Amino acid sequence: MATKRISDEPAYVLHRHDWSESSLILEVFTRNHGRIALVAKGAKRPSSSLRPILLPMQPLHVAFGGDAEIRTLRSAEWMGGHVMPGGEALLSGYYLNELVLSLLARDDPHAGLFDIYAQVVEIVASGHAQALQAVLRAFELLLLRETGHLPMLDAQTMTLAPLGPQERYTLVSEGGLRLAGEGDRNSLSGQQWAGLQAALAEQSGLGDTVRACAPMVNDLKPQLRALLNYHCGVATLRTRQMMLDLQSI
Repeated sequence: MATKRISDEPAYVLHRHDWSESSLILEVFTRNHGRIALVAKGAKRPSSSLRPILLPMQPLHVAFGGDAEIRTLRSAEWMGGHVMPGGEALLSGYYLNELVLSLLARDDPHAGLFDIYAQVVEIVASGHAQALQAVLRAFELLLLRETGHLPMLDAQTMTLAPLGPQERYTLVSEGGLRLAGEGDRNSLSGQQWAGLQAALAEQSGLGDTVRACAPMVNDLKPQLRALLNYHCGVATLRTRQMMLDLQSI
């Protein structure tokens, strides 16, 4: 059977690690083929044209082939745009990549999510610190929705009872959206949750979700963080722990 070859595929490198003295194994997010693993032979050699472009947060077009679990990278072309960010923006990019690696199965295409990811990476790399928190919350919501881990936000999950506009509700890992109790430190009003649900409608874009998140990022962040940690199967994501460690220095 002929080996399947793919060319001119939009992609981003999510993670890379050494495979041999001269080669790399890449985890790559592609638009039409989802998350895949590729071996980049000779990419570590000083003379390799792949060495300076196989970096996180860089828009690429790649060609690859093979039928094994780890396929072979044939070529990669940098599509231009932003340079590698630093500081908080770089950590935020690594955080996005960790979420995609943890929640997307291999060979499961999500073209719409790929397009959203590309927009978020562009915003993160631009260094607009004021918009960063709202953009990250929007991506978390859209990723959870895309992977089926986000309950409907316009009704109580267990009872399907409608939300009271002025009542407070909290999003919990195992129970979904429920009426907030005295011990819940973070919650949103029914009206706020309904606004998020409307922004997450299929026809809405990233901008609608960012605008909906912006006024409530402080209360939304810990609720989404707990839900993401639960579905990623960790107590704290590695990049989140790295941020906490740096802040404590």
